[in-house]
Amino acid sequence: MIITYSSSVKTPAGWRSVTVTADAQEVSEKRVKVIKVTDIDGEGNSGFASRTGANRQKYNLGFFAEAEAGKLKNKSSVKIQEIKNV
Repeated sequence: MIITYSSSVKTPAGWRSVTVTADAQEVSEKRVKVIKVTDIDGEGNSGFASRTGANRQKYNLGFFAEAEAGKLKNKSSVKIQEIKNV
C-alpha cells in the first residue's frame, strides 16, 4: 500500500515538518511497516532539498528517507493513498 504521513527533518535552522510518501506493508489490523520512502515533500528521496531555497533550510533527502524505512506506524496516524493487490 502507499501511505502519506507527517514527519520532521533537521535543518541548520532547526527541525521542520515534511510530508512523507512511502510504500508500506500491513503488519496487523492497526499498524503498517514502512518499506521504502518514495517522496519527501515532493522532492524525491535522494539528494538535497531546501524548504525555502535558503542554505539554512537545506536537508539531506536520502538520509531521512533511509531513516524512515522500517518504522512501524499506526494506521490512524497515516493516510492510505492506494492499496496494491499483491
